[in-house]
Amino acid sequence: MNLLVPAHHPSGEKPAGRIRQKNEELILAAAEEEFARHGFKGTSMNTIAQRVGLPKANLHYYFNNKLGLYMAVLGNILELWDSTFNTLTVEDDPAEALARYIRAKMDFSRQYPLASRIFAMEIIAGGTCLYEYFDQDYQHWFRQRAAVFEAWIKHGKMDPVDPVHLIFLLWGSTQHYADFSSQICHVTGREQLTDPDFEAATQTLTHIILKGCGLQPPTRT
Repeated sequence: MNLLVPAHHPSGEKPAGRIRQKNEELILAAAEEEFARHGFKGTSMNTIAQRVGLPKANLHYYFNNKLGLYMAVLGNILELWDSTFNTLTVEDDPAEALARYIRAKMDFSRQYPLASRIFAMEIIAGGTCLYEYFDQDYQHWFRQRAAVFEAWIKHGKMDPVDPVHLIFLLWGSTQHYADFSSQICHVTGREQLTDPDFEAATQTLTHIILKGCGLQPPTRT
């Protein structure tokens, strides 16, 4: 891959910063491919550099080592997943909020399947690299999310379901379409999942999960 330096840039925008950002994006995309295919242990910085088309030394300019690059890949998807839940409040309508969240997570499964699979492999392997991520601050964040569901239940906005297991269900069901897409394709006789497939799955999950919480799925406009 030939990385070209643009000769023209908008006024006030630093070309070096823009080039760095572009190279980092290319490196992260290549790292996703390698980590998803070979796992952390089976991937080398050299193979990532070859995929990007950069010298290995240049790769270390952006990321000090393989672990740092691996954590950057994991950090990107975790930040996306968590950010969709950060705005959840007691004042929200449960049906609207849950429908939005399910749709957002399904969109992430469609757009970032490799990062989701890398996360799944890491967790299955014991999650050693994520010990620091799932620290007390994250546990506190999780309890805050569960507390919103508890408040909805207390005020009669939804049926009394276990908030912790509901969150696990939301995570697992939506990420399934990224992590196990090959299984889904084999079972359904498809070469790959299409946008209509994801839309149908999103509507089905929304209907089942919301109905299970005693909620009426909102009508899409």
